[in-house]
Amino acid sequence: MKIREFQSEIWLPVAPEMLFPFFADAANLETITPHWLKFKILNPETVEMRKGALIEYKLAIHGWPVRWRTRISLWEPPNCFVDEQLSGPYQRWVHRHTFEACDGGTWVRDRVEYAVPFDFAVHRWLVRPDIERIFAYRSEQLRRRFEARGSERRMESDASTGAG
Repeated sequence: MKIREFQSEIWLPVAPEMLFPFFADAANLETITPHWLKFKILNPETVEMRKGALIEYKLAIHGWPVRWRTRISLWEPPNCFVDEQLSGPYQRWVHRHTFEACDGGTWVRDRVEYAVPFDFAVHRWLVRPDIERIFAYRSEQLRRRFEARGSERRMESDASTGAG
């Protein structure tokens, strides 16, 4: 299994203590996810974000309906949290969100380790461009919501494991 890594960061003019509650409300995930994914949280009640919380949702990837289930594996407000896919389209999806106070605002950083079936055939033309578009949309929505005039960076690297 080939493990990929994607990183994105954006500076927002809001202190981590003021910004983190936005991310602590799972319903806000819908507001920062592109409409073309048709993203919808399926949990019957409001999700209390904490270590061990489970979030179930559905979305469409290139028109194909997909169900996705994640668990919050780390919860350290207002500094970071990690969500991990338990079931869904990826062989691996571990998304680390960090919030670092800087210059009167916050660097919001995302680091995703992921792996996909048939990586050699789908990563370059489908998966990678989708992830880049999703995070660009997310950054734009955060920028608009928090009136950021800061910078944004996205990076990708690869790491391979012998696991298959």
